[in-house]
Amino acid sequence: MANTKSSEKRIRSNEHKRVRNQMYRSRVKTMVRKAEEQILTGLDSVEAIRLAMSTLDKAAGKGIIHKNNAARRKSRLAAKLAKFQATVPVTETPAKKSRASTKRTTTKSSAKPAAKSSAKA
Repeated sequence: MANTKSSEKRIRSNEHKRVRNQMYRSRVKTMVRKAEEQILTGLDSVEAIRLAMSTLDKAAGKGIIHKNNAARRKSRLAAKLAKFQATVPVTETPAKKSRASTKRTTTKSSAKPAAKSSAKA
């Protein structure tokens, strides 16, 4: 039992902080779980990942989880997404044009030696 007024107040404030922290930790777990589920089901999970990362950043900013903890969780989420996207072929995006056909045939470096050799002759 608390002996002083300040220790009684400290108990009350700690209880308020515990409840708030529990709410944010629960929200982080939920968002991360939803993002992982969307990654594994093959749905468009970019929005869920963005929301989970934002929630992790907010929790780290409020001091509920450590910033390195948030960074590690975000990194793991991104790695899971990249791993899953590498195994599943993406058919939505069209193929990009190759740049080989758009290159110029002559360059400045090939034009200069020809000019020097004609000047000497």
